Amino acid sequence: MAPRKRQVQNADDSNGKSSTTKGNSKSKVGYKSKTKDDEHSKKNATSLSYKIFIIAVAVVIGVVHRNHISSMFERDRHFSHLSTLERELAFRTEMGLYFSYYKTMIESKTFMDGLNQVMNDNITEYPLTINTLKRFNLYPEVALAVGYRMYESVNQALKRPTKMCWTVNRGEGLSPVQSCEGLGEPSYFYVEPVFFLNGLMMSVFFLFGTYLSGSMFGGILTVASFFFNHGEATRVQWTPPLRESFAYPFLVAQMFFVTLLLKSSTPSYKYSVLIAIATVLFMLPWQFAQFALLTELIAVFATYVLGYIGSRKMKIFLFGLGAGFAISYVLLFGNEMLLTSFFFSGLITVFGIILLEPVLEFIQGVLLAGGTVGIKLTVSKLFNIADDAHIGDILRSKFSNYNNFHTLLYTCAAEFDFMETETPFRVLKTLLLPSVVIAIFVVTYQLLKREYIAWKSSSNNPDVLDVDISKRSKPNAEIVYHFFQLAAFTVMAIIIMRLKLFWTPHMCLITSLLASRQFFGWIGTKERHYAVLTVIVAGMTVQGLFNLQHQWNIMGEFSNWPQEELVEWIKANTPKNAVFAGPMPTMATVKLCTNRPIVNHPHYEDAGLRERTKKVYTMYSRKPLSEVKKNLQDLGVDYAILEDSWCVRRSRQGCSMAEIWDVEDKANKHEPIPACAKLKDNPTPYFRKVFQNNVYQVLKLTKQ
Repeated sequence: MAPRKRQVQNADDSNGKSSTTKGNSKSKVGYKSKTKDDEHSKKNATSLSYKIFIIAVAVVIGVVHRNHISSMFERDRHFSHLSTLERELAFRTEMGLYFSYYKTMIESKTFMDGLNQVMNDNITEYPLTINTLKRFNLYPEVALAVGYRMYESVNQALKRPTKMCWTVNRGEGLSPVQSCEGLGEPSYFYVEPVFFLNGLMMSVFFLFGTYLSGSMFGGILTVASFFFNHGEATRVQWTPPLRESFAYPFLVAQMFFVTLLLKSSTPSYKYSVLIAIATVLFMLPWQFAQFALLTELIAVFATYVLGYIGSRKMKIFLFGLGAGFAISYVLLFGNEMLLTSFFFSGLITVFGIILLEPVLEFIQGVLLAGGTVGIKLTVSKLFNIADDAHIGDILRSKFSNYNNFHTLLYTCAAEFDFMETETPFRVLKTLLLPSVVIAIFVVTYQLLKREYIAWKSSSNNPDVLDVDISKRSKPNAEIVYHFFQLAAFTVMAIIIMRLKLFWTPHMCLITSLLASRQFFGWIGTKERHYAVLTVIVAGMTVQGLFNLQHQWNIMGEFSNWPQEELVEWIKANTPKNAVFAGPMPTMATVKLCTNRPIVNHPHYEDAGLRERTKKVYTMYSRKPLSEVKKNLQDLGVDYAILEDSWCVRRSRQGCSMAEIWDVEDKANKHEPIPACAKLKDNPTPYFRKVFQNNVYQVLKLTKQ
């Protein structure tokens, strides 16, 4: 309207000739407006087409990753040709325990009946009755059980078959078995959603890398790095039922929402809702989620302390995180480990710091550390909860000579030891580590340079400092957050090797910054920049394809005849209420395949369970057999399973079961023969051997 008004005013001061000019001008202006509208429409159409294209690429990448992990799982086990029992045996240790609850809920008369059995379980820690939904983060199994029952009901009503079955000849003197394939087979319905979810995760990683770098090439770098370092980034292809397989994709989504918030110029509480939903979906399946969220809390807080975000963004983030924690706490029936976690105490501390921002601005870091530790210890003492005490002991053992039975049971396992020296070399060969180092160095240099220029400008112009600290914002806050997050994941991975599953994917995400024109525009034109990136990807491909080929060449066929024989013997020769004790992984299998009561299991995050397991494991100590029997009797055990490998295996010096016991059992330290060796040779008079094969022995406690 403004240009048109100016033309009318000119016409009043002109003659008829100007009137003609007016008409011509109006026509010209109208033409210009139309051209601008067309250009704007074209730009919008192009932008929309680009977004659709990006989403389409993300979907394709997700499908490729889903097929990749699914095919590796199949090749590793020949899963499609296993019997139902063999598939259950393939879910070893914790995986078998989780699957057993899914099995309970789909085999019960009604879903509510199955859910009631899970929430009032007296088989897992006989004779105690526990709420396993609270203790073991079983919401994935609940959701899958609901889905399976609905799927079967609908297909039954439509009279459509849901699986195909045939007889498989196993050879090697083994009897033929029936094998079924299709979503109607419980184990298939269980693992397929895991593969789908982790395929979706790869789609999110692509979008994440694209958004963080501002270029689709950034998403390609992230995905390529992940695939080329697949063995270091995930183990979902080998262990689909583990909690991380269900939970980690939601952490990726949650970090994406945090990134959107930190980059937003108009932050609103809609981000709190997104963060809360993703936090709940991350926390419900995995008890370890609290530790990952603690590192995120610290990383965002560090970004705030450096002045990259103000208290408004911090409050939006905290409300999302706090709401997610509260909902998870309620849905997990007041799980004590959440209440006494460092995450909860850290959340409370940061809330307090933000509320008192003007007063505490200069001592915020000290308050975070002191408040987090102080509140955690206070809550633990107040409610007398020691379920997570072993975590502190494990960390203490990493940096001192302190050790006890429980810490050694963890740290003697390779996945809980320090990061193996081969891991950095593996990510070095694929150029992942060098790419990340270059990205961090270049981006940090430019950020520091901008900080220096801003500081110089503010010193010359004091009015610049007069900013509302609640709304303060600096560019690239999301990048600073991700650098802190990577630093936290690096420390975690170094201390506990298993946690490299956080570290490697985040390094893949950081490589996307190499495609950022903002930070790497100094390379030259866009064409030259992309040419350099193409060379980097080509360099990654050399070792990356070798790594992929190695994974693709893994061919196996699951068979565990000794354990199958053990399970069949238990089902045929022991009462249904017979109580069993033994090594934790084997107990999970006994519960899953025979539904016999057990007194210990692999889920070690409970103080009472740890003491029960310690009593059972006196079988592998140097204690006298009379004491071993008494410990088992106190737990109400009828049968003890002795596994030969547990008696003789030694991952390194000081890590045989007898040596682990020597740390605490000083009185029997010099006894030359451990109890397990005595039980193997002659278990009488305290036990009677009732079953034996080349791996397992079942010992029945004598009545005397």
